Amino acid sequence: MVYCTVANRFVEKLHGFVPFSEAGVAALTLATANARKVGPRQDLIREGDKPGPIFVILEGWACRYKILPNGLRQVLAFLMPGDCCDIHVDLLEEMDHSIATITPCVVAKIERETVNAILDDHPGVMRALYLNQLIDEGTLRAWMTSMGRRASIERVAHLMCELHLRARNIGINESDSLRMPLAQSLLADALGMTAVHINRVLKQLRLAGAMEIKRGMLIISDPVKLIKVAGFDENYLHRRLRKVA
Repeated sequence: MVYCTVANRFVEKLHGFVPFSEAGVAALTLATANARKVGPRQDLIREGDKPGPIFVILEGWACRYKILPNGLRQVLAFLMPGDCCDIHVDLLEEMDHSIATITPCVVAKIERETVNAILDDHPGVMRALYLNQLIDEGTLRAWMTSMGRRASIERVAHLMCELHLRARNIGINESDSLRMPLAQSLLADALGMTAVHINRVLKQLRLAGAMEIKRGMLIISDPVKLIKVAGFDENYLHRRLRKVA
């Protein structure tokens, strides 16, 4: 079933990086017009599969993940509306990780031939897609730094700052709260912690008056305090690109 959204957050996000032509906007809009509804906890592609089209998340939340030989899961990234997956993934023989929905999503698939044609015909779109990929890589480096060097409370606070800021960038929250459909077990798998440990850290942050998660809602009580706990620097999200554009 084709499902049309009122606003195309993917096009809006890329256009925020680099102002490109109306023809480029039309090409991207047409390329994502085949969007369909996908239920929660569904794999879009699995590790070992042959790479194919690019997946674009237009609504809902998804994630990248790996399953270890012992059955444990490591979440590698959270995907929000407007995010896309790996514009050059077709260069690989097989996927080295899986991508799955977290909530009900609206997902578009852009076939490789269409992607190549857009990159050839619309240099502004090409630059925006490359910038988007570089920001994704910067986010991965920030996650690696958290896993390797940040204490547990810093790690949790840093992720909360990131998710809140990313949501604000795409206009899905306007205040110091965010509807965040991430179970503690999912957060634990993203942060390399147990569910018991993350519950304890969330309690610390709540008692410190920095933030709390209540009924699926992230509520930042004191943004300055949360940023200080996290040691958060937003430079890896490169929001200045949007200001220049």
